[in-house]
Amino acid sequence: MAALFRGYRNFYKRSNRHVELTLVSCRSMASKTPVGFIGLGNMGTPMARNLLKHGYPVIATDVFPESFKELQDSGAQILDCPAEVADKADRIITMLPSSPNVIEVYTGPSGILKKVKKGTLLIDSSTINPAVSKEMAVAAEKMGAVFMDAPVSGGVGAASLAKLTFMVGGVEEEFNAAQELLTCMGANVVYCGQVGSGQAAKICNNMLLGIGMIGTAETMNLGIRLGLDPKLLAKILNMSSGQCWSSDKYNPVPGVMEGVPSANNYQGGFGTTLMAKDLGFAQDSATSTLTPIPLGSLAHQIYRAMCTCGYANKDFSSVFQFLREEGV
Repeated sequence: MAALFRGYRNFYKRSNRHVELTLVSCRSMASKTPVGFIGLGNMGTPMARNLLKHGYPVIATDVFPESFKELQDSGAQILDCPAEVADKADRIITMLPSSPNVIEVYTGPSGILKKVKKGTLLIDSSTINPAVSKEMAVAAEKMGAVFMDAPVSGGVGAASLAKLTFMVGGVEEEFNAAQELLTCMGANVVYCGQVGSGQAAKICNNMLLGIGMIGTAETMNLGIRLGLDPKLLAKILNMSSGQCWSSDKYNPVPGVMEGVPSANNYQGGFGTTLMAKDLGFAQDSATSTLTPIPLGSLAHQIYRAMCTCGYANKDFSSVFQFLREEGV
């Protein structure tokens, strides 16, 4: 009887092990299915590269051919247009500059929805008007696909290190499927609610970011003109009540920190034009909801002025240089 029991127990263990191995194999096979990626700019390229690092074959495209090479050298397959990507992949991530770009990539003549497969998961990590996200979700649903908005926070550095924060809006039942991919590119993936709620969270975050950067730039400029060493002032701020992300992680004064745009003539990072765009979304949202945002409105005007004064393509932290040189 004991021998019979041991035999049954060993058979049960082997059977369970077979089931476990089968499940692992299925998950491994699922993870190897291609992921489409559209938009290979400063953010999109490192995000797609992190998918490759996690074993996902990437099928990508961008309107600018010069953006292909780096990712292609990393092993991605490059196609000619979004529709071709949709024909090859049933999970697609988009990372685009603005609402018109998103509309074109999804609904244009060579857009994703021209060849999208039923059941395809579409994740848009662009920062756009929440109303456009809702429009794209409706258009995708008509084609049998699922659209989720998942804008990001963290900048180029966080994108390279896979430490982005994703704010996700969409059908909650699809969140786990989106999270599987997003965790390859970010440290935080937060479900915010229905489609458009991710964009709402991002707009609020970037309004605070824009205001905070201006405050840090003003403070540093004043301290320097009072004769303080900028590194010393930054150190004091970061151990005092004035400490914030802009002073501690992304200081706008050249020479204070390494590895940030201010140390590289404000190249790379998050462009002034993009900050002005996002603050415009905040202004529109504040108007539609009757919400007073006096500092947000002023920040919007400052970044818009920067765009007309030669700072459009510089990182938004160049507001320090703008305030110092323009005397605004």
